[in-house]
Amino acid sequence: MNHQEDHSNDPLHAKKKAWSGRFSEPVDAFVLRYTASVDFDKRMALADIEGSLAHATMLEKIGVISTKDLEDIRRGMAQIREEITSGAFEWQLELEDVHLNIEARLTALIGDAGKRLHTGRSRNDQVATDIRLYLRSETDEIIRRVEHLQEVLVAQAKK
Repeated sequence: MNHQEDHSNDPLHAKKKAWSGRFSEPVDAFVLRYTASVDFDKRMALADIEGSLAHATMLEKIGVISTKDLEDIRRGMAQIREEITSGAFEWQLELEDVHLNIEARLTALIGDAGKRLHTGRSRNDQVATDIRLYLRSETDEIIRRVEHLQEVLVAQAKK
């Protein structure tokens, strides 16, 4: 009998790859690099944090997590945000995407409260929220730059 550990409640193992139970051998490093979205997703990390903080606030408001959990999540996310913006965050390709990387780091920093953050939302919910927040931020930046360009063009035309 082949004994394997049960990781069904561990998001960093069971949910790491939806198809992981279909193969008996480890995933080749080339396939891991090909299927991982971390390098693409990194740009949405701050949006992921923003969405997670809003979700945590909602969970606390409706009584799903405690006020202490919310405080711990906020503290952990602040540290993660600093690590990401300073370039010190250690991205793990084997965790596949930005969401699992941040969730793993949060759980390492604050314990089980980090795992409770995922309550009541699917990974697809998280992805959709991240993309929307990221695009909103990028759109705001484009508008800011176009407005600046308009100011420069008007100033140049007045010369």
